[in-house]
Amino acid sequence: MPIANNPRARAVEAPRRASRLALMGAAAAFALSAAIGPAPLTPAYAEAPLSGSVTATGPASFADVVERVKPAVVAIKVKAVDDQQGGGIFEMPDVSPDDPMYRFFKRFGEGQGGRPQKHMTMSQGSGFIISPDGYVVTNNHVVEHASEVDVALDDGRTLPAKVVGTDKRTDLALLKISDGAKLRYVDWGSAAPRVGDWVIAVGNPFGLGGSVTAGIVSARGRDIGAGPYDDFLQIDAPVNRGNSGGPAFDSRGNVIGVNTAIYSPSGGSIGIGFAIPAEVAKDVVAALKEKGSVSRGWIGVKIQNVTPEIADSMGLKSTKGALIAQPQRGAPAEEAGLKSGDIIVAVNGDKIDTSRDLARRIATLGPGKTADITYLRSGAEKTVKLKLGALPDEREARADDEGFSERGPELSGLGLEVAPAADIRGAGREGLFVTDIDPSGAAAQKGLRRGDVIIEAAGQPVSSRGELASALEAARKDGRRSVLLRVKSADGAKFIAVPVRGGAG
Repeated sequence: MPIANNPRARAVEAPRRASRLALMGAAAAFALSAAIGPAPLTPAYAEAPLSGSVTATGPASFADVVERVKPAVVAIKVKAVDDQQGGGIFEMPDVSPDDPMYRFFKRFGEGQGGRPQKHMTMSQGSGFIISPDGYVVTNNHVVEHASEVDVALDDGRTLPAKVVGTDKRTDLALLKISDGAKLRYVDWGSAAPRVGDWVIAVGNPFGLGGSVTAGIVSARGRDIGAGPYDDFLQIDAPVNRGNSGGPAFDSRGNVIGVNTAIYSPSGGSIGIGFAIPAEVAKDVVAALKEKGSVSRGWIGVKIQNVTPEIADSMGLKSTKGALIAQPQRGAPAEEAGLKSGDIIVAVNGDKIDTSRDLARRIATLGPGKTADITYLRSGAEKTVKLKLGALPDEREARADDEGFSERGPELSGLGLEVAPAADIRGAGREGLFVTDIDPSGAAAQKGLRRGDVIIEAAGQPVSSRGELASALEAARKDGRRSVLLRVKSADGAKFIAVPVRGGAG
């Protein structure tokens, strides 16, 4: 009976075949190792993969999603008139009026003088249509100074656009176009993306309209210093100049963000892009559509984060919350009794972790709403109810701090010199004016600058050098590592915790 039809023969032949193959494989491996050198030793065991049962697969292609959403992504073309001064960069040579070249230089200088000259500038960005009647979302910085805005559709048509409204604080703008027919549009995503989710960026990088890139969500909640409401998605889908205002899609074709900024030393993508999350953008866009502007809640306080040094100086066990550096006179916070040094830890029962968290929470509530503010004062938790006001356009005050004083011994090794503010013209009547500071000293490293005015130390007013020195010495004897100073600077009031020499370590 042939081997193929003899089960017993097949059972015997299979191991023999395997043995022959194993020997052949061993011989081949030996020959290969002789040619390229010994293979590295590998352990006879392996750790179980952390991914466990997670399936590491992605879409075979984004083509279907891109085909569906691409008609709703547009290129924004902006014209702006820029008034520029001549700058006075031309200086008339020392030429006698009798010299034949005098009139030439005089005419040339007039053309280069300080008269305002109008220049037409052109810029480009991206955007996307969010409704069939032609509402278009983009960045505020794309259209901020526009005298004329055109929107180029994916099908090649170009339509004039009207700026419905802009919001500088979140860098969003809403435009309106119309061609008499329903336009293709895209929807906002309903679920926040997770770190590691796919993201697709479509836009107009470097004027190359309709470009598509893909990557993942790299991080959430990024603060890039763009404004008080920073809450960016970080994505690694390549985003370049001209992508500003374009959409970031999830793998289902829903908008999860508005591409706004990149981190790049060269101006091109290095894999670090930032997008305004859809949950922020859609609320702002809805307000722009309804009123042309965004109204935000406001309680009127200058706030800062609680650093470990500040927490230690105040005897706190946690750095959670937002520290009130200064309530604005007549603002809702002051009228409700909130004071400098209070730490807001919750709004309507929702915990506050950072000052940025508080700013976003209050802004989202909107003006006219009533909020329960929970705060810490002298270690005790209190709650106050207040009515939110409307966030003013400008509320920063600048202090005119100028002055000099005689130099004396340094204060407890902090590297600064002070004089009574009342002795310094324009410094005010209370506190100590910082007349000099060592840039490498402890005070400078914590943020104190020449021209700052120290109002309080350890919660007590200070108006003399001796009072400040006493506050530092009392903290040292009490085993504190730092002393909390309340400081008035050019940017407003703030708290700074400075180290105490010889404090508990």
